[in-house]
Amino acid sequence: MPPSKKASSKTALNDPDLELIASLAEILNDTGLSEIELDRKGTKFRVAKQLTTVATMAAPPPAPAMHAHSAAPHEASAAVAAPKANAELPGTVKSPMVGTVYMAPSPGAANFIEVGATVKEGQTLLIIEAMKTMNQIHAPRAGRVTAIYVDNGHPVEYGEPLVAIE
Repeated sequence: MPPSKKASSKTALNDPDLELIASLAEILNDTGLSEIELDRKGTKFRVAKQLTTVATMAAPPPAPAMHAHSAAPHEASAAVAAPKANAELPGTVKSPMVGTVYMAPSPGAANFIEVGATVKEGQTLLIIEAMKTMNQIHAPRAGRVTAIYVDNGHPVEYGEPLVAIE
C-alpha cells in the first residue's frame, strides 16, 4: 500500500533543507526583496521570485529619490545613453547583486565613468550599495563605454544591465 500524501509531505517538511528554503521564501515575502542567496557549509541556496504583473511592467519608472549620493536631475538623464532594449549586446556588464547604484565615489565627486570614456580592465565603473556595504563594480575588460543603463541613486536588481563596454 503506497504511503499517503500527508505522510510524504510531513516527511518533506522535516527535511532541514526544505525548512531552510521555506524560511528564505518567507523572508522574501516579509521584506519585499526579489531574491536571497545563502551559502551554508559549501551548499548554496538561492530563492528568487519573479515580479511579472502587468501593473509592474507598465508602470513608469519612479521619480528620483533624494539621497546624499543622488546626481542632479540633468546629470542622471545624461548618464543614460541607450535604451535597455540594447542591454543584451556583447560587452554588457550586469549587476552581480541587488542594491543602489552610485556613479561617483562620494557626493559631489566626478563620476567614475561617462559615455565615450575609455576604461581599463579592473577599473571601477560604479558602486552598488547593498546592506550598507559599498561594492565596487570593476570593468571585466578594457574598452570604451558605449552606454550607461542605470541612474545614480536608483535601485538595481541582480542581473540588470549596468554598462556596455565596446
